[in-house]
Amino acid sequence: MRKLLLIIVLIPLLGSLGWWYFREQALPNYGPAYREYAYVTNGKSNTVSVIDVRTFEPAKTIAVGSEPTGVAANTKKNEIYVVNTGSNNVSVIDAEKNAVVATIGVHGRPYFIDVSEDGKRAYVANSGSANVSVIDLEKRMVLGYVRVGAGPGLARVSPDGATVVVSNRSDNTVSMIDAELLRVRATLPVCQQPEDIAILPDSSKAFVACSGSSQVASIELESKKSSTQTHDRVLALLDVGRTPVSLALKPDGGELIVCDFDSDSISIVETGNNEVGSSALVGQHPTHGVVTSDNSRLYVSNFGSNSVAVYDIDAGRRIATVAVGSRPDGLALSQDQNYLLVLDTQAGDVTVIQKRTPRKLEPTEYSLLTMIPVGVQPNGIVVKAFMMTAPGKKQ
Repeated sequence: MRKLLLIIVLIPLLGSLGWWYFREQALPNYGPAYREYAYVTNGKSNTVSVIDVRTFEPAKTIAVGSEPTGVAANTKKNEIYVVNTGSNNVSVIDAEKNAVVATIGVHGRPYFIDVSEDGKRAYVANSGSANVSVIDLEKRMVLGYVRVGAGPGLARVSPDGATVVVSNRSDNTVSMIDAELLRVRATLPVCQQPEDIAILPDSSKAFVACSGSSQVASIELESKKSSTQTHDRVLALLDVGRTPVSLALKPDGGELIVCDFDSDSISIVETGNNEVGSSALVGQHPTHGVVTSDNSRLYVSNFGSNSVAVYDIDAGRRIATVAVGSRPDGLALSQDQNYLLVLDTQAGDVTVIQKRTPRKLEPTEYSLLTMIPVGVQPNGIVVKAFMMTAPGKKQ
């Protein structure tokens, strides 16, 4: 009887100790005015799902335009911008209310939107109209349209706000728009089917992935501030793996990671000397990568193997593979960098992966925290962390 009583007492005690040891870390408490949301565009539901990143629970579903695809956050104000490909417009979401407060018409078949670092302008490439819409975010109106090459897929604004780089998929060119004059400064022939674009933090170079020729173009950007006047020109065409579909730049700008979809690998480009330094197998059909703010870790979504690869940049090797939902694509990190949100496009959910400190009984550094249902065919994701300007507003 004494042994039985001892067992009865020890079981809940050991259970409590186990929960304490293996429990998931809570997000830091930034105070009652702090908000952190993930916004997910659902292409076949015509909605945006809002996830509260403080609790990893669904917060709201917002109706937007037809076929929402690209999404971006304003770093200077609490607004989110959603590109609606089917209805040729942009929905403006007030992040404090989590409600659409404006709709801005653009031109034919837009897919992506990019916001300048000062938060004043947005640029949308209209693939069906061969032009770029320039949006004044203060007035919530289109300032003008700039004619570019055929089938523009993406318009990316440089960190200094001076240049907008546009990849023209249908005529294998890249257009450079003078953001002050709102006119094309140069159009350069590059490699086949240019798509994703990355621009260095100092705005000196742009890199463009060409999925049709398995190359990345390195382009010098014109600078009026340089002591030696530079002009837009192609510096190099770098051979990478088959079908490079996306680019992830380290925050320090030193290296560029290329996702080679049909080679099941990543290529790492040294941006200073325009050379491919190394490559590594990461999983089947990698589609997107994201680098942590300390430049140490790379996460890659493997569309074909339903997993996320974790790559240690300093060590130069893959250190973990985490199983996620069906057909993972877009990625986003939480503000504290401890949580990775993964879009599972076929499953219609978001997988949350937690980075934690390994322990003796739980040596793995990464674990699957939860899976959150969203809408049908999630396309894009962005995380917005901010302080409420009016704490009394309802969420």
